[in-house]
Amino acid sequence: MQLEQSAGETASNWGGTVPTAFDLRVVGLIVVVATLAASVNVPYGGLPVAAVAFLVLLGTGFAVHLLGERKLRRITDELVSRWDEAGGTIEDVTCTTAGSRTEWIVHTPDGDVTVGGVPVAPITQLSVEWQGVGDTMDASEAEENLDRLAETLYEEIFEIGASSGPPK
Repeated sequence: MQLEQSAGETASNWGGTVPTAFDLRVVGLIVVVATLAASVNVPYGGLPVAAVAFLVLLGTGFAVHLLGERKLRRITDELVSRWDEAGGTIEDVTCTTAGSRTEWIVHTPDGDVTVGGVPVAPITQLSVEWQGVGDTMDASEAEENLDRLAETLYEEIFEIGASSGPPK
């Protein structure tokens, strides 16, 4: 299903890219869990086994975080691209504060839309917030229903939002 372009919309200033986000909270959790799990191996296999376990768990944790972040970035990019193609004015897409969350702020004339979530591959969650109202869903479900999700959010943000004006 294609989004229809609204008449009278201005062109976007968006450059077409969504920046990479890095979530220090998830990285911290990965380091703590890897350290605790590896420390259990010290009495049974000694420091060499604990060091190997730490490195394996750390590498796996970083891979899981990277896969989750890529999935969220891909969904965000697709949503913003579809909104732009449909005639929504996208001013810019930026990351939130210096790596403390995996979130992107989509700047529109009608207010900012925050897209982000939990970047852990098997349980990646997508959240979208606009004007204080948010929704969270499984990222795989969002990817499967991307057309419908983009259309619903477009109507809410650009059509209904444009008639009510920017937030005060």
